[in-house]
Amino acid sequence: MEPGADKTEEPPLTKGGLPTLVRLCLFYAAIYLSSGVSLPYIGTYLRSRGLSGGEIGLVLAVPLLLKPFTGASLAVWADGFTLRRTPMVLLLVGAGLGYAGLLATSNLLWLILFWFIGQTLLSTVSPLIDVITLRRARTESFNYGVPRGTGSSTFIAANLTMGVILTFAAPTIIAIWIAAACFVGAVAAAILVPPERVHAEGFKPDRSERWKGLSDLLRNRTFVLAVVTAGLIQGAHAFYYGFSAILWRKQGISEPMIGVLWGVGVAAEVGFMWFLEPLRRRWGPERFLILGALAAVLRWTAYAFEPPLWALFPLQMLHAMTFAASFLASLRLIEKLAPGSAASPAQAINSALSSGFTLGVATLASGPLFDALGAKGYLATAFMALLGLGGAILLSRRSRHQIV
Repeated sequence: MEPGADKTEEPPLTKGGLPTLVRLCLFYAAIYLSSGVSLPYIGTYLRSRGLSGGEIGLVLAVPLLLKPFTGASLAVWADGFTLRRTPMVLLLVGAGLGYAGLLATSNLLWLILFWFIGQTLLSTVSPLIDVITLRRARTESFNYGVPRGTGSSTFIAANLTMGVILTFAAPTIIAIWIAAACFVGAVAAAILVPPERVHAEGFKPDRSERWKGLSDLLRNRTFVLAVVTAGLIQGAHAFYYGFSAILWRKQGISEPMIGVLWGVGVAAEVGFMWFLEPLRRRWGPERFLILGALAAVLRWTAYAFEPPLWALFPLQMLHAMTFAASFLASLRLIEKLAPGSAASPAQAINSALSSGFTLGVATLASGPLFDALGAKGYLATAFMALLGLGGAILLSRRSRHQIV
């Protein structure tokens, strides 16, 4: 579909119906139905297809490694539409088809291709909806963390539900759920996402101008430092995302309890987003990046020594810092550093590094680390977090002079 073909004329605010905050909460819930199962359980599904740890790491890493290119390209493409929600619908339909392909094969190359399609298209939706939500939160005076936290709550529900389902169902249900959830998300995007224009002033820059805005961002050293630092902290989650469920199962922890552990981490994330936003505003995003990095160094070092079940609960609660604090801090920093005309590409670049390339490199390394070292592979991601801590400290010092 040609971007310029979307000529729908709709007001920036829909009168009547559900309030914007409620609609955004419901949409975040819809898209997290998929990631709530794919993130903790895709390793289990791929293992059931006969893949080794190294092969699982390769499958998971490919879309992440290519995300700096695919994420930026898709963001520029999305900015060619009239309404921001139109590309979201198309992306979610495509993601559902990609994930459905996982059911058709056990061949490594085909699994890489189908996972790449599904994961690349689905992951592009988040920075697009974040642009809308951040702007609406500012103009309509609500907390961005409420809709984002609602999505995380759905992540918990989907995660716990799948943990129970896997006690009596084959891992095939994992891929079925992920694909179906994407189609649900596509319907939700069409119905729930506010009809916000990409270019409110009515002028739509051509493709070359949109690419120029992207290159201008990449020449901003503070912007680059911010996304690289966030990428190191978020990328340090790679070993956890890919292999925590497998390692915990080896420790004798049951599938439902693994779901509970993941749920505890995400519940801490939700609590942070819902209730600590005022604290973040007082402290500033730079301090929260430092806090997230410190927590990550502690968390991943502890996991390398296979702590018992009782100790995993407080360690999982550090997810509020390692993920939520650094994630919200990076969103706010990017919003401050990027001009409004480049909001989508800026958040896409941030996503491409923080949940893309850096995470992809770490994920690719995680497979061999898992095969060779088991839980000790967490030490590599603890080192990544340490590098992120250094970047966060440098950013804090530099931002005193460059960020107004």
